[in-house]
Order: sequence, then structure tokens, then C-alpha cells
Amino acid sequence: MRRRIGVAASAWLVGVAIGAPALRAMERRAIAEPPAKGAPTVYTRGVVAADEETASRAGAEMLRRGGNAVDAAVAASLTLSVVRPFACGIGGGGFMVVDLPAVGPKHVAVRVAINYRETAPGAVGPDYYEKQEDALASTRGAAAVGVPGTVAGLMWALEKYGTLDRAAVCGPAIRAAHEGFAADANYASNARDAAKDFETHPEWKTRFAFVWETLLERGQVKAGDRIANEGQARALERIRDEGAAGFYGGEVAQAIVESSARDGGVLTGADLAGYRVQEVEPLEFTFAGRRFLTMPPPSSGGVAMGEALGILERRDLAGMVKQERWAEYTHALVEAFKHAFADRAEWLGDPAFVPGGVPVERLLSDEYLKARAERVQVRQTHGPEWYGTRDEAGQPKDDGGTSHLCAVDKWGGAVACTETINLEFGSMVAVEGYGFCLNDEMDDFTTRRGQANAFGLKQSDKNLPAPGKRPLSSMSPTIVLDAKGNVEAVAGGAGGPRIITATTQVLLDVLVLGQGAEEAVGRSRLHHQWEPNVLEFEKGYDQRWQGLAVPMWMRKFRHEVKEKERGGAVVQLIVRAKGGKGWEAACDPRKGGKAAGE
Repeated sequence: MRRRIGVAASAWLVGVAIGAPALRAMERRAIAEPPAKGAPTVYTRGVVAADEETASRAGAEMLRRGGNAVDAAVAASLTLSVVRPFACGIGGGGFMVVDLPAVGPKHVAVRVAINYRETAPGAVGPDYYEKQEDALASTRGAAAVGVPGTVAGLMWALEKYGTLDRAAVCGPAIRAAHEGFAADANYASNARDAAKDFETHPEWKTRFAFVWETLLERGQVKAGDRIANEGQARALERIRDEGAAGFYGGEVAQAIVESSARDGGVLTGADLAGYRVQEVEPLEFTFAGRRFLTMPPPSSGGVAMGEALGILERRDLAGMVKQERWAEYTHALVEAFKHAFADRAEWLGDPAFVPGGVPVERLLSDEYLKARAERVQVRQTHGPEWYGTRDEAGQPKDDGGTSHLCAVDKWGGAVACTETINLEFGSMVAVEGYGFCLNDEMDDFTTRRGQANAFGLKQSDKNLPAPGKRPLSSMSPTIVLDAKGNVEAVAGGAGGPRIITATTQVLLDVLVLGQGAEEAVGRSRLHHQWEPNVLEFEKGYDQRWQGLAVPMWMRKFRHEVKEKERGGAVVQLIVRAKGGKGWEAACDPRKGGKAAGE
């Protein structure tokens, strides 16, 4: 039942309001306002929610052909590689969480997490970037490239858990590449911003010529322009005909290695041939009577979300909501995020490379969560040293280079899939003849000790690069099960560390506040990642609580507050419709996607 959001907390006047510090602006513009309220569309035979409509339709086509949620997710992902080249693609990597019931076409229940995150090339060790003179070595150019995992992961999922053949699933992406697609407002916005970087670095117009001339149309891309990519069609046809072998060997692999080498990269054929997908048990935790299935490390999203929600629940979440104590609710949420991000920075990394492993059980244990919750003081925030725990032995950048999709099929099977090439257009190194950009995922490692990465995240030595190691990630693909074990919600987002805070808030809105999918995804949000010690509010945040001046109260609680334009993270969501029959789906208006299904 949808709750009334009222004005309360008039007794919370404490302290002296403090102004937000001046911070360098690096926000993304919003391209749309929240959708107008109305009766939600309910899909009864399955739905796909991607951040671009062509990709959603590609997934829905697989559902109409009788495919399951995995078929739909793989088709949507491959199509996103064509239509969202600044965000994701076959030159990147990702995570997928799968939950399929035994009643589906394979008649076998599946619950699995698939890790196809990029890995460090064999020539990259802990000191690699500290020895580089180029300050952009980990973000732009071939030195920034990790071994791509997307194709291996998608083919793994399709072959083990899908039901349709490669020709069917690759078909929509190949068509989009051959025939071209109409650039939408978000493509045009990202292209304009990328073009500004090319004007700042005019030598890039030659160095990254394919991006400049084809994907950016020399800085002239407008919404509605048709963009074709015959090169990527050829790469996708190789994948259609040969599966992962058509990417990690043969002509495509050779072109990847040669394109990297021309720009000074160290990626080798052996790196590509040696790439392996990791299939693991999903990370599970409980909250509000539900079971959450998400990614374990090297994803930090699941652990951070579980810690934040666990702290919030132990701070009398139910009482705050029932009594409409929204200033207290917001403060507790921010403090929980700060603890979660502090522990993210200290403890998390690729568990295969962390001595003694990553202490996930401890961080999500009842004892630990109670201890963190007890440190949340109702009317006071603290400096960074107050949060998380320590191992005894910059300004964040919004993310154009990630994309999330959700899929649910007619049997109730679900997939949450988040993929990335990191920053916009990744490394900007395109594979000659094959029309896709290689990632710049190496910046997600701790590339220079003590320095923040492009997203303002300072990370420990546990996340230093090493051959074959996977960098820490904020991607948070999540499936939520109800008390009976049935899928209730599927969610995830794009936006660097804002993925974690945005996905958490959207799920709180639907599961705790009882909102519909479109309302939850379209509402203004907050973000705090512990360091830098700044609380960001999107403009319009007060409207969540019918005008209660929550940012003002947060200043009185001594948070350093910054208001920003709508933008930041982009969330896709599918949630079971009221009454339990069918699904509501929402694509974040910040990026302009649209769901497709029946």
C-alpha cells in the first residue's frame, strides 16, 4: 500500500547550519524529469528494462520467441554494445545474477552469479601506473585496458542457461549495427561532453580517430542522427558463428592486440586466450523479510548494500517510516552509507588475491552490523575516521561508462546484469576494423597508492593491480526474493560508486515505502561515499517528503551538503505488480531508456 509522505521532525533543530564547500563540478546533466504519475503498465508475460529502448526490444524479441530471461539479457546486452558504445560493450566486462525456477524451459532451478569482470594483463603489476609519466595512463589510452570479459560471460550464460541459439540472440545487435540506430538524447549528451575532451586534447582526434569521426561524428552528433557500425557488425557475426572463440582467437583477437600495441598497450594474445569466466554463489543477505541475491567481491556493491541496509534496519527503520521521521530516516541512511563505503575502501578486493580473503561474513554479521548501528548518532555526523573499521596489520566523477539491464520471463525467471567499459568510451582505443572501444577498467584498481581514482574513491593496497586480478567494482546487480522465494524485484544501475547508493534507495522506495516502479526510479536521490566527506542531494529532493527541507536539516546535523542537478546514477528496475500478477518496469528518466515486454 502506498504510504502518505508527510511533514514531520520539527523538533530536530540542532546546531548551526554550515555551508557546503566549493567543489569542482563534474556532474552529468539530467535529460528528463521524472515521469508524470499515472497507471503503471503491467507486463504479464515478461519484460526487459534496459537504458536504451532498442536493447529492451531486442530482449523482448527473445521472450516472444519462447526464450527465457537469460536469452533476453544476452540479446539486450549485445545490442547495448552497438547503441550505447560510450557506456558498455564487447570491449568491457560485467556481472550477471541469474535466478531461474524449475518450471522454466530447462526444468532445472538455477541460482548463480557470473563474474566476467575484466582482468589485469600479464605485464601489469602493483607499481605499473606509479612508473607511468602520463597522469592519464590508467584512464585514457591502451595502458588503461584490462582483458575484456563481456563476450566470454555472455556466451557462458547463453550456453549454460539460455534456450535459444546464438544466431537468434545475436540477430538484433547485428541488425542494429548494419542498419544503424537513431541516437537518442542521452547519446547526444554524452557525445557533446566527450567532444569537449577532444577539444581540450586535440591530439586525441588523431589518436582516437574512430571515436572522434564515427561515434562522435566530429562533435556534431544530434538526437535523431542515424549511426551505423559495420565494423561491430563483423565482430558480432564472428561471435554468432564461433561463440567466444570468435572473439578471443582469430582475426578479432589479433586486431585487439594490434590496436592496443599501436597505442603503447601491453595486452597480448595469451591474455585474451587465458581469460576465464568465474561462476560463483550469489552473495545473499536478508532485509525487511526478503532475501537479496547479488554479486560477491570483487563487486563491492552487494557487500556495501547489505551493510547499509543492515545498519538502517537496526536503527529502527520501521519506526522512522511509521512515524514519518524523514529527517532522521535520511540522516541514518547517510550514516549507514558512510560506514559501508569506509569498509569498502579498507577491506574489499578480488578475493583470489587478498591474503586471508575478504571478510564478507564479518562485515554482514549481526554482531558487526549492530556495532556499526550503535555508532550512528541521531543528531550528529563525524569525520571520516569515525566510520567502518581498520585493518590492524577528490571529487567523484559521474559515470557514462556503465549500463544495467533487468529481465523477467513468463516463468518468473530473472536476470540482473550490469556491464561497463568504465569511463565514457572506455580507453577510447577502438579495435581497428571491428568498431568497438576497449575498456579503461584498470583505473578501478588502486593505481597510485594514496590517490583517488576518477570516481573520487581512495582504495587500499588490497586492490593494487596484479596479472589476472580483477579490479574492485561498484556494480550491484540485485534480485530480491519474497518470503516464499519468488522474485519480487530486479534492480541495478550505472554511475560509478553512485550505483550502490542509488540502487539501495530505489529498492527502499519500493520495498519499504510501497512506491511503484516509475515513481521510485524517477525520484531525486542523495549520495555519500565516505570520502570526500560531502553529502550530495539532487535538486528536488525535498519533494520526496512534500517539501520538508531535508538538506537544511542535514546541514543542522553538521553534514557538508552540496546540491547538484539531477543526473548521476541511472537505475533500471522490474518489480512485481500490486496483487502479484505481472510486472511493473521502469527505466531511469535520467538516461531515457524504455522497457519492452508483453
